[in-house]
Amino acid sequence: MKIQVRDVPPRSVWALQQAGIHPLLAQLYAARGVHGPDELDDGLAKLLPPSALRGTQEAARLLADAMASDKKICVVADYDCDGATACAVALRGLKLLGAKHVSYLVPDRIVDGYGLTAPIAERVKASGADVLVTVDNGIASIDGVARAKALGLQVLVTDHHLPALFNEQIGLPDADVIVNPNQPGCTFESKAIAGVGVMFYVLLALRAELRARGVFDAAHQPKLDTLLPLVALGTVADVVKLDANNRRLVAQGLKRIRAGALPAGIASLFKAASRQAAAATTFDFGFALGPRINAAGRLADMTLGIECLLTDDPTRADELAQMLDGINRERRSIESGMRDQAQLAADAMIDEDEEPPPAIAIFDPDFHEGVVGIVASRIKDRLHRPTFVFAASQAPGKEHELKGSGRSIPGFHLRDALDLVAKRHPGVLLRFGGHAMAAGCTISEEHFEQFEYGLQQVASEWLDAATLTRRLDTDGPLAPEYRRADVVDTLHKEVWGQGFAAPTFSEEVEVVSQRLVGDDKHLSLKLKHRGEPVDGIWFGHTEALPARVTLAFRLDTNEWKGIRRVQFLIEAAEIQAPKLQGL
Repeated sequence: MKIQVRDVPPRSVWALQQAGIHPLLAQLYAARGVHGPDELDDGLAKLLPPSALRGTQEAARLLADAMASDKKICVVADYDCDGATACAVALRGLKLLGAKHVSYLVPDRIVDGYGLTAPIAERVKASGADVLVTVDNGIASIDGVARAKALGLQVLVTDHHLPALFNEQIGLPDADVIVNPNQPGCTFESKAIAGVGVMFYVLLALRAELRARGVFDAAHQPKLDTLLPLVALGTVADVVKLDANNRRLVAQGLKRIRAGALPAGIASLFKAASRQAAAATTFDFGFALGPRINAAGRLADMTLGIECLLTDDPTRADELAQMLDGINRERRSIESGMRDQAQLAADAMIDEDEEPPPAIAIFDPDFHEGVVGIVASRIKDRLHRPTFVFAASQAPGKEHELKGSGRSIPGFHLRDALDLVAKRHPGVLLRFGGHAMAAGCTISEEHFEQFEYGLQQVASEWLDAATLTRRLDTDGPLAPEYRRADVVDTLHKEVWGQGFAAPTFSEEVEVVSQRLVGDDKHLSLKLKHRGEPVDGIWFGHTEALPARVTLAFRLDTNEWKGIRRVQFLIEAAEIQAPKLQGL
């Protein structure tokens, strides 16, 4: 592990401090590319306009016409947290704006697979719907959209994923309207907006269209900002880059949650996770609420997650949140066993004292397909290699197929790598799609070794020694005057996440004592930082540290007998080899 310190432009720090920004925050923001206070304005007026997102006006007209004609609208969601929140935003928002007939359908991960398929289109038609709206999927659903159109449905695709590629040509579904910042010709600046954000923008455009039609005026229009807690949760949970626009959406959602203006389901999820909504953070979204909703789509039925986000009955919300919490505990248990098995398989690929292969592909017939993505992420983090983990499909008649989920490292575009494997090895990939850092694919079991070879071949060509070296960017030493609980609270209130990393400091400290805790799974430390004592904890780490070591750490607090103290959450250690002494 190479720990390195981010560059901090002094002029940006000065400009931010002159605007009254806390000195430590000024340093952190400047290191993340913020040059002036205007970039930190999270007001709703600073959001990119809906008109900049291609297709929103056409989508607004389609939906407004459907509502005026009393047509039935069915939302087809994805089965992850982004898809669940996008579905809840769509249903809540459409009803707020006057739609009378709105329903939803969420595919089953195992039986249906990802996206709008032809059978799902047929189920939507059979439900009596006239208009099909996809959220967080659909851009690659060529056949599903075609079937929906053939059945006489109007189709609106709202998505944020990359379009499908056919012989290096982008293929788009023949929908009535497509809203996706990553479709050709869209100049929307926030290419990283999540699926829930795309749907929120469609609703903003629909409200403007309804105003223009005289349905209501600006003084008496529905308040769509009530949807922002859902937008914030889905945005963070989907691990999209927190560019300026996404940060504003998340900040606005957090403000409302902390003020108590949140849906009953989100409030219940906070309780189920033993978190305080009044002190909500992006960490809560990513590591407490998001996983509980995702668990439903991984092991059960995402309908549970969506219903939790839709209900306004606190008692019902508590029941659903507790069910989701139980499913998440089951998910953790399954993941733990799979992770151990996957790690043994990965270790078997690596000879002693040798580097891992340039890419990792693992399959075990006992793996559960709902958890392969999480396990791939864990292996990727441990080995710093692009990683795919496969499970046998549990869908009837598809037992010979393997469903894989991949996670990547910076510098290796996973979706493009799959595209190249598909070209070099025709027939190996039955289906694939995704992003630069995460992707999924389906292969026949007989082609696993060919896939593994093809992936490793691409990785060996694209990745060099520098890219394969694990690096951790940090914010450098922590001044002792900032080692205070109130400073930790200040940091936690800010919006951090993918592409706008939470503060991580690094410097040499003295290790006074160390011991294993939590069933010998975590390393508890007594440290001296700048000559003063501070506690530290390194979760999931069991190897002893030397007496002096350079640590990368985040700040947190713990409470003992009513007194809050700062503690270091260790992220990494950089241990220098001892210098040879001259004779």
